[in-house]
Formats: sequence, C-alpha cells, structure tokens
Amino acid sequence: MDIKNTVIGIIAEQAVLEPNDVKMDSTLESLGIDSLGLVESIFAIEEAFDITVPFNANDPSESDFDISSVASIVAGIEKLVKEQS
Repeated sequence: MDIKNTVIGIIAEQAVLEPNDVKMDSTLESLGIDSLGLVESIFAIEEAFDITVPFNANDPSESDFDISSVASIVAGIEKLVKEQS
C-alpha cells in the first residue's frame, strides 16, 4: 500500500479536490480543511491503515502528531505504520 498516495487521496477527498491539487507542502488550512474535516481525515486515515493516530481533537496543539503540512502527516503515518508492523 502506498502510504503517501493513500493519505493524499483521503485529504483530497476531505478538501473536495483532485489528489493532484494536494501538494506535500500544503497545509490543511490552505486546502480549506477545517477542524471537523481534520478529525474526519484522521478517522479515515486510522481506518485505512488500521492504526491509532495520537491526536487530540479537543486540543490539536497538545498532540504528539504533527499536522502542520501534508508532508508531516505522511511522515507521521509512515512512522506509525512501521511501528505497528
């Protein structure tokens, strides 16, 4: 499974964009994803990879998971998938 393309696909779907429109340096905010969209994206990513993302929806700044860009999300998911395998 290609983690990068799967994560980009989930984020693109949430932003109602084509996957080609989602760049690695994009922020979720720049893609138009609000806090609810972020939570839905995290749930979809957890389901797609059968992992638990250490993310606190009530206080994202307190989470150990970096959501500052698409690249940081992909890197975090790759790390979690590797740790769980």
